[in-house]
Amino acid sequence: MTSASTILDIARKTIKTERDAIDHLANLLNEDFSNAVNCIIASKGRVVISGIGKSAIIASKIVATLNSTGTPAIFMHAGDAIHGDLGTIQDNDVVICISKSGNTPEIKMLVPLIKRGKNKLIGMTGNTESFLAKQADFILNTYVKEEACPNGLAPTTSTTAQLVMGDALAIVLLELKGFSSTDFAKYHPGGALGKKLYLRVADIVGNNMIPKVKQDSDVKKVIVEISEKMLGVTAVLDGEKVVGIVTDGDIRRMLNKHDNITSLTARDIMTSNPKTIDTNTLAIKALELMQQKGISQLLAMENDTYVGVIHLHNLINEGIL
Repeated sequence: MTSASTILDIARKTIKTERDAIDHLANLLNEDFSNAVNCIIASKGRVVISGIGKSAIIASKIVATLNSTGTPAIFMHAGDAIHGDLGTIQDNDVVICISKSGNTPEIKMLVPLIKRGKNKLIGMTGNTESFLAKQADFILNTYVKEEACPNGLAPTTSTTAQLVMGDALAIVLLELKGFSSTDFAKYHPGGALGKKLYLRVADIVGNNMIPKVKQDSDVKKVIVEISEKMLGVTAVLDGEKVVGIVTDGDIRRMLNKHDNITSLTARDIMTSNPKTIDTNTLAIKALELMQQKGISQLLAMENDTYVGVIHLHNLINEGIL
């Protein structure tokens, strides 16, 4: 059995090798990078990204990142492109070819076909003297000194550099386009991330019952209302106006304080000026307010009218927390 120290030493060496390469990557940025960014921004088409082998996998990830941050992009495998998929490229598209060596047979066949059209070609390569680099309009230099693989064969450091360069490109484009969290939500409607960006209080309270009692309701009515509506709380109303709230905790404190509760009303045990939230507020803001105030429920208001309760359990069920 290999010792833990040997295993960890290899892992740490791998991470340090890739870290050093990424540190150096920042020094390789030049005007070609900024020109490539401006080219993409000025384009009326998409970004078509192509590669072969491990670079193709990185290309797919960069495409996904661009699409999710507001830059339309599509993946085209370099091998498939020369066997019929070249039609993926439209007249206004910008093409990015990714290749560590810049001299693979597929890239050498693909690049002249791209150059026949009017499309701008961005080459992402670690070899600035390669065929790809010499044919490209702009070069994104992803040179690395060595792979993390001890044999220098398995693409490791080089693909990490490609991935980071793609992220840098995507984030620059995002910021220059003024891509906001609201825009981000449009592309991420599913899962907890999407819900944090678009789910509002109104989307939740409609699924809950609406607990409410009058100020002069007796304690039994209050307890029954809290129990039946299953939210651990009830609003206390004066007509249609919210004047207080009674929680499970208020009921427990009442029982500890009073031996005879038959004469008590909601007014006697409620907490005045309860915390409320507008139904148009993002659900994530409701969570922040609950955490800030150390409470589990908020009364939801729509145009100053009480419409229900949002509970911490609702936010947990939605995956917000």
